[in-house]
Amino acid sequence: MKRILLAGMVVFLSAGIAAAADPLEGTWRTAQDDNGNSGLIKVAPCGAKLCGTLIKAFDPAGKEMASNNVGRQIISDTVNNGGGKYSGKVYSPDRGKTYKSKLVLRGDMVTVNGCVMGICRTGGTWKKVK
Repeated sequence: MKRILLAGMVVFLSAGIAAAADPLEGTWRTAQDDNGNSGLIKVAPCGAKLCGTLIKAFDPAGKEMASNNVGRQIISDTVNNGGGKYSGKVYSPDRGKTYKSKLVLRGDMVTVNGCVMGICRTGGTWKKVK
């Protein structure tokens, strides 16, 4: 009986460790893009990696606006490299390009940078809202 209880506790504790959320998971408010627009990105697991979907878009005045990009995956193939550093891909709606990305997480802020064909740009600093 003790072995069964011990085995059950091990399984329960292991499941809790495996289910721990990555610090990048949650909802992030992006910096304004070249057009002054920003958005809310919901980051969640997608398989063994992380992905982020645009769930709301805002105009330069901060008012919610309609956008064909709502529902689009903005962050994809993203992995935690440790030490608050992530790599993957990020789509830039204002330029219509997908960049190889590097994200650096510091508390409730993440700095986003990306490169495509040797051309690099910063996506600014995003702030966690949830």
